[in-house]
Amino acid sequence: MRNHLEIKGAQKNTKYMLDLVFFTSPIGLGHATRDIAIAGNLTDISKRFVSGGAAPRIISQNGFDVEDLYRPPPFMVKNGKMEKPLRWLFGYYSYYKQCKAISSEVLGKYSPRVVASDEDFASLVVAQEEGLKTILVTDILETSFASGIGSLIEKKMNKSMKKIIQKCDLVILPEAGDNQDNMVRVGPIVRDTTQSREQIREKLGFTRKTIVVSIGGTDSGKFLIEKAIEAHSKIKSETDLVIVSGPSLDINNPGIRNLGFVNNLHEVIFAADLVVSLAGKSTIDEARHYGTPGIFIPIKGHFEQEDNARELGYTYDDILHLDRIILEKINQKREPKPFDGAKKAAEMIRKLVMA
Repeated sequence: MRNHLEIKGAQKNTKYMLDLVFFTSPIGLGHATRDIAIAGNLTDISKRFVSGGAAPRIISQNGFDVEDLYRPPPFMVKNGKMEKPLRWLFGYYSYYKQCKAISSEVLGKYSPRVVASDEDFASLVVAQEEGLKTILVTDILETSFASGIGSLIEKKMNKSMKKIIQKCDLVILPEAGDNQDNMVRVGPIVRDTTQSREQIREKLGFTRKTIVVSIGGTDSGKFLIEKAIEAHSKIKSETDLVIVSGPSLDINNPGIRNLGFVNNLHEVIFAADLVVSLAGKSTIDEARHYGTPGIFIPIKGHFEQEDNARELGYTYDDILHLDRIILEKINQKREPKPFDGAKKAAEMIRKLVMA
């Protein structure tokens, strides 16, 4: 890493190659989808993404330049329950150190005016050491994965995370509420579409009541697909089950339609009559935005998903009654709640870039 004092002194004479480098956490696809929503409103800003896993694929397919550099540790999930969280935390710490080295090289290569991060704290540390303006997009301000001795380690990590957050020029939270210090709550950040629901349904071939099951960018939600297929087989109604298995699973079931990996899940959600998903915030917000009824089952032990699900009245144990809940929700009235968080976030980023 370049010397901090050298960088601060050099900033006065730097010729910026890019306005913005966006470091997107590759742990799940929700970070990538909301960053795509923001970037779509920054057409006048030169930018480049850095991520890993399945995220670069969806980012590039939406028309943005991206570096595929990060290799995050996978969550260990068995039968829908998170296992060995302490081991995951140690793996994450090693990954964090790798990300610091990678982000240092990227910043040296592109010399951006501003660094934005969607829950990639390593890039923020490097950028702040180099005197760059930093923006954090996040829906969590501390983690709570571990218990016992692991919670002591996690507590120390949370303390460090808090210091990083405090040093940011801007922290964007995709939720409603009051602003505080450098934290601005813009409301949910979702992708929009110019097509009508009827047009999307025709394009996708949805002709009957359609239940869409989505599990995101990893194989952690395999249990949900299996339970949804089982539940649907018990339902005596004229409905179609469509699986969005993502990039990490190969589901072969002759009686089930599998879309695999899609780069327009928001449109699939819009077209659906019911979405069954893990309790990731981005999927929940897109369902709310388009008014599609949803059933959101959290991975047990994943504090963030459990909190998201609890707000909507769901727990992991609802997986045991999925057939009954599907019948209750499939005919629920659609109630769209349009959000403009992406536009608000983009305008704040633009102001900081242009300052």
